[in-house]
Amino acid sequence: MLSDQNRQAAADAILTAERSREVCPQPSATWPDMTLEDAYDVQRRWAEARIAAGARIVGRKIGLTSRAMQQASKMTEPDYGVILDDALFQDGARITAGTFIKPRLEVELAFIMGEDLSGAGCQIHDVLRATEFVQPALEIIDYRTEVPRQIVDTIADNAAFGAIVLGGRPIRPFDVDLRRVGATLSQNGVIEETGLAAAVMGHPAAGLAWLVNKLAPLGDGLKKGDIVLGGAFTRPVDIKSGDVIAADYGELGSIGVGFE
Repeated sequence: MLSDQNRQAAADAILTAERSREVCPQPSATWPDMTLEDAYDVQRRWAEARIAAGARIVGRKIGLTSRAMQQASKMTEPDYGVILDDALFQDGARITAGTFIKPRLEVELAFIMGEDLSGAGCQIHDVLRATEFVQPALEIIDYRTEVPRQIVDTIADNAAFGAIVLGGRPIRPFDVDLRRVGATLSQNGVIEETGLAAAVMGHPAAGLAWLVNKLAPLGDGLKKGDIVLGGAFTRPVDIKSGDVIAADYGELGSIGVGFE
Protein backbone atom coordinates (compact mmCIF):
# COMPACT_ATOMS: atom_id res chain seq x y z
CA MET A 1 0.00 0.00 0.00
CA LEU A 2 1.26 3.47 -0.87
CA SER A 3 1.26 6.36 1.52
CA ASP A 4 -1.23 9.16 1.06
CA GLN A 5 1.62 11.39 -0.09
CA ASN A 6 2.76 8.92 -2.76
CA ARG A 7 -0.77 8.41 -4.05
CA GLN A 8 -1.13 12.15 -4.46
CA ALA A 9 2.27 12.39 -6.16
CA ALA A 10 1.18 9.76 -8.70
CA ALA A 11 -2.07 11.60 -9.42
CA ASP A 12 -0.23 14.90 -9.83
CA ALA A 13 2.25 13.33 -12.27
CA ILE A 14 -0.53 11.96 -14.48
CA LEU A 15 -2.34 15.29 -14.38
CA THR A 16 0.83 17.12 -15.41
CA ALA A 17 1.42 14.63 -18.23
CA GLU A 18 -2.10 15.18 -19.52
CA ARG A 19 -1.68 18.96 -19.54
CA SER A 20 1.82 18.98 -21.03
CA ARG A 21 1.18 16.15 -23.57
CA GLU A 22 4.39 14.54 -22.36
CA VAL A 23 4.26 11.10 -20.74
CA CYS A 24 5.40 10.57 -17.18
CA PRO A 25 7.12 7.48 -15.73
CA GLN A 26 4.82 4.58 -14.87
CA PRO A 27 3.68 4.77 -11.24
CA SER A 28 4.59 1.07 -10.88
CA ALA A 29 8.19 1.90 -11.81
CA THR A 30 8.38 4.51 -9.06
CA TRP A 31 6.38 2.47 -6.53
CA PRO A 32 6.77 -1.26 -7.35
CA ASP A 33 4.53 -2.28 -4.43
CA MET A 34 1.55 -0.34 -5.83
CA THR A 35 -1.75 -2.25 -5.43
CA LEU A 36 -5.06 -2.10 -7.32
CA GLU A 37 -6.54 -0.20 -4.38
CA ASP A 38 -3.73 2.33 -4.66
CA ALA A 39 -4.32 2.66 -8.39
CA TYR A 40 -8.06 3.34 -8.10
CA ASP A 41 -7.36 5.91 -5.38
CA VAL A 42 -4.84 7.64 -7.66
CA GLN A 43 -7.52 7.68 -10.37
CA ARG A 44 -9.99 9.22 -7.90
CA ARG A 45 -7.53 11.95 -6.95
CA TRP A 46 -6.83 12.71 -10.61
CA ALA A 47 -10.58 12.97 -11.29
CA GLU A 48 -11.11 15.25 -8.31
CA ALA A 49 -8.41 17.58 -9.62
CA ARG A 50 -10.07 17.68 -13.04
CA ILE A 51 -13.45 18.39 -11.43
CA ALA A 52 -11.92 21.17 -9.34
CA ALA A 53 -10.69 22.70 -12.61
CA GLY A 54 -14.22 22.71 -14.04
CA ALA A 55 -14.85 19.26 -15.54
CA ARG A 56 -17.89 17.17 -14.68
CA ILE A 57 -18.27 13.38 -14.52
CA VAL A 58 -20.96 12.23 -16.98
CA GLY A 59 -20.43 8.48 -16.84
CA ARG A 60 -18.09 5.51 -16.64
CA LYS A 61 -15.94 3.46 -18.97
CA ILE A 62 -15.19 -0.23 -18.67
CA GLY A 63 -12.00 -1.69 -20.11
CA LEU A 64 -10.24 -5.04 -20.43
CA THR A 65 -13.51 -6.76 -21.27
CA SER A 66 -11.97 -9.27 -23.69
CA ARG A 67 -10.24 -12.41 -22.47
CA ALA A 68 -7.22 -11.66 -24.66
CA MET A 69 -6.70 -8.22 -23.10
CA GLN A 70 -7.13 -9.62 -19.58
CA GLN A 71 -4.50 -12.27 -20.24
CA ALA A 72 -2.15 -9.67 -21.71
CA SER A 73 -2.59 -7.56 -18.57
CA LYS A 74 -2.44 -10.58 -16.23
CA MET A 75 -5.91 -9.71 -14.95
CA THR A 76 -8.97 -11.88 -14.38
CA GLU A 77 -11.51 -9.05 -14.54
CA PRO A 78 -12.12 -5.74 -16.33
CA ASP A 79 -11.15 -2.29 -15.04
CA TYR A 80 -13.02 1.01 -15.02
CA GLY A 81 -12.60 4.77 -15.19
CA VAL A 82 -14.71 7.91 -15.46
CA ILE A 83 -15.99 9.89 -18.45
CA LEU A 84 -15.66 13.68 -18.21
CA ASP A 85 -17.88 16.15 -20.04
CA ASP A 86 -14.96 17.91 -21.72
CA ALA A 87 -14.05 14.64 -23.45
CA LEU A 88 -17.53 14.05 -24.92
CA PHE A 89 -18.00 14.54 -28.68
CA GLN A 90 -20.86 13.94 -31.12
CA ASP A 91 -21.08 12.39 -34.59
CA GLY A 92 -19.39 14.58 -37.20
CA ALA A 93 -16.99 16.21 -34.77
CA ARG A 94 -13.63 17.58 -35.82
CA ILE A 95 -11.21 16.66 -33.05
CA THR A 96 -7.71 18.03 -32.58
CA ALA A 97 -5.43 15.00 -32.55
CA GLY A 98 -2.84 16.97 -30.59
CA THR A 99 -5.24 16.99 -27.64
CA PHE A 100 -3.90 13.49 -26.97
CA ILE A 101 -0.44 11.99 -26.64
CA LYS A 102 -0.76 8.81 -28.73
CA PRO A 103 -4.46 8.31 -29.46
CA ARG A 104 -6.08 5.07 -30.57
CA LEU A 105 -9.74 4.42 -31.33
CA GLU A 106 -12.11 1.52 -30.57
CA VAL A 107 -15.70 0.56 -31.45
CA GLU A 108 -18.14 0.17 -28.55
CA LEU A 109 -21.75 0.52 -27.38
CA ALA A 110 -22.75 3.16 -24.85
CA PHE A 111 -25.50 2.54 -22.31
CA ILE A 112 -27.43 5.59 -21.14
CA MET A 113 -28.95 4.86 -17.76
CA GLY A 114 -32.66 5.51 -17.22
CA GLU A 115 -32.50 4.94 -13.48
CA ASP A 116 -29.97 4.47 -10.68
CA LEU A 117 -28.47 0.98 -10.40
CA SER A 118 -26.47 -0.18 -7.40
CA GLY A 119 -26.04 -3.06 -4.99
CA ALA A 120 -24.50 -6.52 -4.98
CA GLY A 121 -25.86 -9.33 -7.12
CA CYS A 122 -26.48 -7.25 -10.24
CA GLN A 123 -27.19 -9.31 -13.38
CA ILE A 124 -27.42 -8.52 -17.09
CA HIS A 125 -31.23 -8.33 -16.94
CA ASP A 126 -30.95 -5.75 -14.14
CA VAL A 127 -28.74 -3.62 -16.37
CA LEU A 128 -31.16 -3.87 -19.29
CA ARG A 129 -34.13 -2.89 -17.11
CA ALA A 130 -32.27 0.16 -15.81
CA THR A 131 -31.00 1.28 -19.24
CA GLU A 132 -33.00 3.92 -21.11
CA PHE A 133 -31.29 3.34 -24.43
CA VAL A 134 -28.15 2.00 -26.09
CA GLN A 135 -26.19 3.99 -28.65
CA PRO A 136 -23.16 3.46 -30.91
CA ALA A 137 -19.98 5.01 -29.56
CA LEU A 138 -16.30 5.31 -30.32
CA GLU A 139 -13.76 5.47 -27.54
CA ILE A 140 -10.45 7.26 -27.97
CA ILE A 141 -7.88 5.74 -25.66
CA ASP A 142 -4.64 7.42 -24.67
CA TYR A 143 -1.69 6.77 -22.36
CA ARG A 144 -0.34 9.50 -20.09
CA THR A 145 2.49 7.28 -18.79
CA GLU A 146 5.43 5.55 -20.35
CA VAL A 147 5.14 1.99 -21.67
CA PRO A 148 5.26 -0.92 -21.03
CA ARG A 149 2.58 -0.54 -18.36
CA GLN A 150 1.35 -2.69 -15.53
CA ILE A 151 -2.37 -2.92 -14.87
CA VAL A 152 -2.01 -0.53 -11.91
CA ASP A 153 -0.58 2.06 -14.30
CA THR A 154 -3.55 1.75 -16.63
CA ILE A 155 -6.07 2.03 -13.78
CA ALA A 156 -4.31 5.02 -12.23
CA ASP A 157 -4.35 6.63 -15.68
CA ASN A 158 -8.19 6.55 -15.71
CA ALA A 159 -8.24 3.18 -17.49
CA ALA A 160 -6.58 4.80 -20.55
CA PHE A 161 -9.69 6.88 -21.32
CA GLY A 162 -9.14 9.76 -23.73
CA ALA A 163 -12.54 10.72 -25.16
CA ILE A 164 -15.88 9.38 -26.37
CA VAL A 165 -17.80 10.05 -29.59
CA LEU A 166 -21.56 9.32 -29.63
CA GLY A 167 -23.63 8.86 -32.78
CA GLY A 168 -25.86 6.52 -34.73
CA ARG A 169 -29.40 5.56 -33.72
CA PRO A 170 -30.30 5.17 -30.04
CA ILE A 171 -32.35 2.03 -29.38
CA ARG A 172 -34.22 0.59 -26.43
CA PRO A 173 -32.20 -2.24 -24.86
CA PHE A 174 -34.83 -4.92 -25.60
CA ASP A 175 -35.52 -3.83 -29.19
CA VAL A 176 -32.64 -5.84 -30.66
CA ASP A 177 -30.39 -8.68 -29.59
CA LEU A 178 -27.46 -6.58 -28.39
CA ARG A 179 -25.11 -9.54 -28.65
CA ARG A 180 -25.60 -9.53 -32.43
CA VAL A 181 -24.85 -5.85 -32.99
CA GLY A 182 -21.91 -5.66 -35.37
CA ALA A 183 -19.78 -2.85 -36.73
CA THR A 184 -17.08 -2.08 -39.25
CA LEU A 185 -14.42 0.54 -38.58
CA SER A 186 -12.99 2.40 -41.57
CA GLN A 187 -9.94 4.64 -41.52
CA ASN A 188 -9.49 6.93 -44.50
CA GLY A 189 -11.85 4.79 -46.57
CA VAL A 190 -10.26 1.44 -45.71
CA ILE A 191 -12.02 -1.05 -43.41
CA GLU A 192 -9.48 -1.79 -40.71
CA GLU A 193 -11.58 -3.64 -38.11
CA THR A 194 -14.86 -5.53 -37.80
CA GLY A 195 -16.46 -6.88 -34.64
CA LEU A 196 -19.53 -8.24 -32.88
CA ALA A 197 -20.76 -6.91 -29.52
CA ALA A 198 -20.91 -10.47 -28.11
CA ALA A 199 -17.10 -10.25 -27.90
CA VAL A 200 -17.62 -8.13 -24.78
CA MET A 201 -17.86 -10.83 -22.10
CA GLY A 202 -20.56 -12.65 -24.11
CA HIS A 203 -22.98 -9.72 -23.86
CA PRO A 204 -22.27 -5.96 -24.01
CA ALA A 205 -24.25 -5.42 -20.79
CA ALA A 206 -22.14 -7.92 -18.85
CA GLY A 207 -19.47 -5.34 -18.13
CA LEU A 208 -22.02 -3.00 -16.58
CA ALA A 209 -23.28 -5.76 -14.28
CA TRP A 210 -19.67 -6.42 -13.26
CA LEU A 211 -19.12 -2.71 -12.58
CA VAL A 212 -22.24 -2.37 -10.42
CA ASN A 213 -21.10 -5.35 -8.32
CA LYS A 214 -17.59 -3.92 -8.13
CA LEU A 215 -18.84 -0.55 -6.90
CA ALA A 216 -21.31 -2.03 -4.37
CA PRO A 217 -18.78 -2.47 -1.50
CA LEU A 218 -17.79 1.19 -2.01
CA GLY A 219 -21.37 2.35 -1.59
CA ASP A 220 -21.37 3.56 -5.18
CA GLY A 221 -23.17 2.63 -8.40
CA LEU A 222 -24.48 3.92 -11.71
CA LYS A 223 -26.69 7.00 -11.76
CA LYS A 224 -29.66 8.00 -13.90
CA GLY A 225 -28.31 9.79 -16.97
CA ASP A 226 -24.85 8.20 -16.79
CA ILE A 227 -23.19 7.30 -20.09
CA VAL A 228 -21.45 3.95 -19.66
CA LEU A 229 -19.04 2.55 -22.25
CA GLY A 230 -19.48 -1.22 -22.12
CA GLY A 231 -16.16 -2.25 -23.65
CA ALA A 232 -14.53 -2.51 -27.07
CA PHE A 233 -15.40 -5.19 -29.59
CA THR A 234 -12.72 -4.28 -32.12
CA ARG A 235 -8.99 -3.89 -31.73
CA PRO A 236 -7.80 -0.28 -31.42
CA VAL A 237 -6.46 1.59 -34.45
CA ASP A 238 -3.85 4.32 -34.22
CA ILE A 239 -5.13 7.75 -35.25
CA LYS A 240 -3.39 10.96 -36.27
CA SER A 241 -4.09 14.39 -37.66
CA GLY A 242 -5.79 14.16 -41.07
CA ASP A 243 -7.52 10.84 -40.41
CA VAL A 244 -11.20 10.36 -41.19
CA ILE A 245 -12.93 7.61 -39.22
CA ALA A 246 -16.28 5.99 -40.10
CA ALA A 247 -17.94 3.27 -38.03
CA ASP A 248 -20.94 1.49 -39.58
CA TYR A 249 -23.26 -0.26 -37.09
CA GLY A 250 -25.80 -1.47 -39.67
CA GLU A 251 -29.37 -0.84 -38.47
CA LEU A 252 -28.01 1.26 -35.58
CA GLY A 253 -26.56 3.80 -37.99
CA SER A 254 -23.03 5.14 -38.21
CA ILE A 255 -20.52 7.53 -36.68
CA GLY A 256 -18.14 9.75 -38.59
CA VAL A 257 -15.35 11.79 -37.04
CA GLY A 258 -12.31 13.63 -38.36
CA PHE A 259 -9.00 14.50 -36.75
CA GLU A 260 -7.08 17.70 -37.44
